[in-house]
Amino acid sequence: MEAGDELDEESAPAMDEVSLDNNNLQSTEMKISAMPTSSKLETSSKEQCALQQRSSREEDASDEETPRVSRVKRLSCQEAIHEDDDLSMEKIGRYLEANPVLAESWIRENASPELKLRLQTCCLLPQIRQSSTSSLQHDENAMSRSKRNSITSDLFQSWLASNSPIKRSRSPSREELNRMDESDLFMELIRDVANELDINVLCHKILVNVGLLTHADRGSLFLAKGPLEDRYLVAKLFDVTQDTEFEEAVQRARSEEIRIPFGVGIAGYVAQSKRIINIKDAYKDPRFNSEIDMRTGYKTTLILSMPICNYEGDVIGVAQIINKTNGSHEFTDHDVEVFQRYLTFCGIGIQNAQLFELSVLEYRRNQILLNLARSIFEEQNNLECLVTKIMTEAKELLKCERCAVYLLDLDCGEAGHLEKIVERPGKSIQESRKPLSRRESNNIDMEDILQQHAGEDSKFTMVFEMENGTQEAKIYRPTSGNLTSPLGQIARYVAATGQILNIGDVASWSKRQVFQVGTEPTRSILCMPIVNGQRSVIGVAQLINKDNGFSFTDSDVTIFEAFAIFCGLGIHNTQMYESACKLMAKQKVALECLSYHATANNDDALKLMSDDIQPADKYNLFSFTFIDFDLTDEDTCKATVRMFTSCDLINKFHVPYDVLCRWILSVKKNYRPVKYHNWRHALNVAQTMFAMLKTGKMEQFMTDIEILGLLVACLCHDLDHRGTNNAFQTKTESPLAILYSTSTMEHHHFDQCVMILNSDSNNIFQNLSMEDYRRVMRVVENAILSTDLAVYFKKKNRFMELIDEGEFDWQSEEKKELLCGMMMTACDVSAIAKPWEIQHRVAKLVADEFFDQGDLERLQLNQQPVAMMDRERRDELPQMQVGFIDVICLPLYKVMAETFPWIQPLYDGTMDNRKHWQDLAEKVEMGLTWIDRDTIEEPVEEFVSIEPKDIEFTVTTLNCAHADKKDAPTPESKSALGRFASLRKGGRNLGKGVRNRLSRSLYSRSNSEDTSAAQSGTPSSGQQPQTPASGGKGSSKALIPERKNRNKLCLLI
Repeated sequence: MEAGDELDEESAPAMDEVSLDNNNLQSTEMKISAMPTSSKLETSSKEQCALQQRSSREEDASDEETPRVSRVKRLSCQEAIHEDDDLSMEKIGRYLEANPVLAESWIRENASPELKLRLQTCCLLPQIRQSSTSSLQHDENAMSRSKRNSITSDLFQSWLASNSPIKRSRSPSREELNRMDESDLFMELIRDVANELDINVLCHKILVNVGLLTHADRGSLFLAKGPLEDRYLVAKLFDVTQDTEFEEAVQRARSEEIRIPFGVGIAGYVAQSKRIINIKDAYKDPRFNSEIDMRTGYKTTLILSMPICNYEGDVIGVAQIINKTNGSHEFTDHDVEVFQRYLTFCGIGIQNAQLFELSVLEYRRNQILLNLARSIFEEQNNLECLVTKIMTEAKELLKCERCAVYLLDLDCGEAGHLEKIVERPGKSIQESRKPLSRRESNNIDMEDILQQHAGEDSKFTMVFEMENGTQEAKIYRPTSGNLTSPLGQIARYVAATGQILNIGDVASWSKRQVFQVGTEPTRSILCMPIVNGQRSVIGVAQLINKDNGFSFTDSDVTIFEAFAIFCGLGIHNTQMYESACKLMAKQKVALECLSYHATANNDDALKLMSDDIQPADKYNLFSFTFIDFDLTDEDTCKATVRMFTSCDLINKFHVPYDVLCRWILSVKKNYRPVKYHNWRHALNVAQTMFAMLKTGKMEQFMTDIEILGLLVACLCHDLDHRGTNNAFQTKTESPLAILYSTSTMEHHHFDQCVMILNSDSNNIFQNLSMEDYRRVMRVVENAILSTDLAVYFKKKNRFMELIDEGEFDWQSEEKKELLCGMMMTACDVSAIAKPWEIQHRVAKLVADEFFDQGDLERLQLNQQPVAMMDRERRDELPQMQVGFIDVICLPLYKVMAETFPWIQPLYDGTMDNRKHWQDLAEKVEMGLTWIDRDTIEEPVEEFVSIEPKDIEFTVTTLNCAHADKKDAPTPESKSALGRFASLRKGGRNLGKGVRNRLSRSLYSRSNSEDTSAAQSGTPSSGQQPQTPASGGKGSSKALIPERKNRNKLCLLI
């Protein structure tokens, strides 16, 4: 059997099943085993179809007692072909292959649900069998799940893909229905509406079938709409007879929409009370509205109206039938019972159809919103094009005649947008993230709007309008006349209050105000604010007049609110993009100006070019003890030129001499006059690198391009330093900290370096090839970033590991980058290895710059600075210097000196300075030396610079052993007491520990009479004072040698 056979059998006019006998099935099964694999797969599909058909036939046989609507002769595929000699399987197959859309269209529009189910099963079973490796039960479960999902998905997709109105599926003919008894007819009519998901088709079927069941002449079906507090009925189909065509009924209902509030009229009363009403004479019922009869000429006599409820008991509609066709003068109790039973099933079908309709509508709306989002991202650079697309989509979505967008004059300048861009998240905006409040037209009128906003100045700067039938937006700046018009007043009200305004009937709402847009009167208005991501109103959108003539519904408001959110984000982003473009243009202009002013003037460059450059020895460039204090600013530039010439970089890379001179002067000019991180610090770092390369013989590990990059990096590594470190930039949330989250200042130094190099008159790399340029810029960037001590600590362990492993080959890219980084750190802190008379002067400069930052932290941030930046702890400078040497400098210099012995002077100089700082730290601890100035003008020094002399003095015992004798002191003892009092007075500035030690020294032996008398010449408490006449026993004796040092200490203090 060919694939086309099945389709042909299903396509036969009077056929809905395929008949195969058991013998054919058995023979088919026997043939499968002899087929190749591909044939087995194909036959498997056919076998499953046969099994399904046999199962369906057996079920029908077991239900023979149940009458069917259409009992027709079942034909096999071959029998159908034999009946028509002109048909053949080959012809049908060729025709369907040439016209695949025809088969698909016929199945979608005419095939019964059972046929679709069987086709779906036949197509899915082979795939499930091939992919299944589990048990049969697992296969069946998977198949059933796949079947259910696929049917729903295919049905949904067929609705979405349908461009033409959905046609009704085949219903039983009138003759077939008339031949059935009542129970069969009832079940068949239920089956007729059970699978219908088109709400319009379903309502038409319900009314037609109810007419058949109750012999009613015509009927109407109303569906409940609106919120709970304002429910109303809408006539879905009205006055449908058994002969009314579906298209005719739908067209008539759409041409004039009938709305009935709950509680009004017969249908409204039924909807509100949920009661069945059976009226025998409509004109005697005061609730009956005879206007329709008068308009149509039809006379309504009998009315049976009944509510349609869902499973929760809520009214979802009202069905109403009118007059009888069988001559009866009333709807009997039997009619009421049948009507009620049928509507129970219809309520389920209506709710399912409504849910399906909502799903399709929501899907299509989501597609529109996605298209809108796509348009927003495509039109980020042009506000006019974006708003035009937005209005086009809005008109298409909500089916309105006119659309307008008013944009507010907000603080959308470049500065304001820049603040929003760099604003850090801090304050919560959860309070403002609330749904927009709605203001219905019955809560406010035009007079209220005019009174509330009569004296306000307009802030609208641009208006976009698009009318029906046009795709182009009218763009203009509003005048006072535009904004004082009724529509302008409404827009101003919505912008000021942020409320949604939905006006259903403008004529009754506006009273004496005239709303005229072009030639069409304004019937309904939906006005909504447009907000940005911060929920700030940036504009107002107005929709005017629905195409169908009715007002905007709650569903329209909901979808338009979601639509407005996308519009707000798109408009806000586009405004920010335009502002960002202006900012970039301004930045480019500012950079051009900055580059001009940052570049050294030609006179200075010409002077440096013409000056005689002394040899490197004259500037002591090869020595690790280089001193720049004696050099003038001109000499520092000449020394820099000499370093480039000594490395022969000018010739190797064809650097124009005038460009080099101007670049050096420009780099010098871009250093700020801070106390330490200035041009002279950059010169010292570059000179140390030069000495390491030449004297330290490190150039043997470097290529020429790397030497060039290292020297440039050293000179530029602190460009535009502000005298504050990275932590300060982060604490103050400066623009630099926002721009660079790590190594903040180092990234800025590199950017400044690039800015100077980008100028044609300063580009010393202009003659490099593209590859060499990339390499040298990579060296410069990595070298400058390596001066961040945080980066140094990250890389230090890896460097130590390589040294411990005995690494001697530094040519790989990773190792070379690591070595260059360590060399940059060694050069950056090389001031610690200078001679002591230079080192302590540099330390004062560093400390003074740190103290200035500490003062800023106290004033601006109200924070206590760390110890090294705390001016109040300046006497701890020596100890902090020792810590700096031990933690950072010595480990690096030691391992580098062990690996590269030619840079041993750096390690030796650091060790010498550590001894000096350690000595000062100990003296500061003892209270002998300290810093008592606001700024460190001089090095930390001892207050007594000459060797003290041994001076004999007398000490009077203050604590006498015999307290009962209180002799007056001698003049000598008075003198000694005076000296001691002076000593105590002068020692107030000493540390507490030092004063305690001195006190213990002075009074350690005061309780020993003999020792005290022998040393001081003062008699004990039990003796008389001796005079010179007594043989000189009372005269002072020489100080005992072991007491001399203590006496010296007392005099020093």
